[in-house]
Amino acid sequence: MLSSAESLIAPPYLKRGDTVVIVAIASKLKRKSIDAAVEQIESWGLNVIVGESVGASDYTFSGTDEVRLRDFQVMLDDPNIRAIFSARGGYGSSRIIDQVNFAGFMSHPKWIVGFSDITAIHGKIQNLGFQSVHGPMPKTMSWDEKSDEHLQDILFGKSVEYSYSTHKANRVGKGIGQVIGGNLALLTHSIGSSSDVNFNEKILFIEDVGEYLYNIDRLMVQLKRAGKLSNLVGLIVGQFSDVKENDELFGKTAYEIVEEHVSGRNYPVAYDFPIGHTNDNWSLRCGEVMRLTVKKRGVVLQSLPFQQ
Repeated sequence: MLSSAESLIAPPYLKRGDTVVIVAIASKLKRKSIDAAVEQIESWGLNVIVGESVGASDYTFSGTDEVRLRDFQVMLDDPNIRAIFSARGGYGSSRIIDQVNFAGFMSHPKWIVGFSDITAIHGKIQNLGFQSVHGPMPKTMSWDEKSDEHLQDILFGKSVEYSYSTHKANRVGKGIGQVIGGNLALLTHSIGSSSDVNFNEKILFIEDVGEYLYNIDRLMVQLKRAGKLSNLVGLIVGQFSDVKENDELFGKTAYEIVEEHVSGRNYPVAYDFPIGHTNDNWSLRCGEVMRLTVKKRGVVLQSLPFQQ
């Protein structure tokens, strides 16, 4: 199954000397927890600013909604800033996303970087017609050197090709389309909101952490009921970390749950992709057209144009 989709608009790729910022859009964290990431990003030749929300605290959040919104808004509006890194995920992005004014961003687009709870931000950005980066955040950087290198390549505009060994549940095939997705819970949470994206003729990727098996099933049922799984050109299933089980066993693994709900579809499915709440968390430009090839002996996801 192939698609002739076009990529969304890519903000200007980074170059040495550019200024980037780190803000905390969701849950709180200690300022020192991003020190290693600041050094890493600076080693790429970038200037790093840390926003007021990093280190702020309002119960579980990194400052009040007003603090997080103001910090994010100021950085969005500044034309000299080329990328905004969310310091971590957790919870809180969807509380403020509909109050953000994107006029400055539309005039001077920049890369928004993060994953997990930041899925709500990615959806909003894609609906505005721009790409964003699903990848490691400052709190999770330095967990895996290769993942940090992938993030640098993605932000500096390099074409990427990811390949890994096959999984027994994979469904072979080929698909070309915009890559979209993120955290499964946030994708379903966004249905009907301004962060809800069109899944048709897209390569969808999903991941999650800390969910009960029955809830993974419920989330997949919701995507299916909403028609989100019907017209994909490919599905990438990332890591489901720290999965929980009730006293009464659910009877299926996370991957078996996904497999059940996409059975009967004819698009390729790649399981065990290195993306999610794990050390090896490979970066993707959401909204970029890529080619997914799933064979019996391996999986390849590559930027276009590519050499056949």
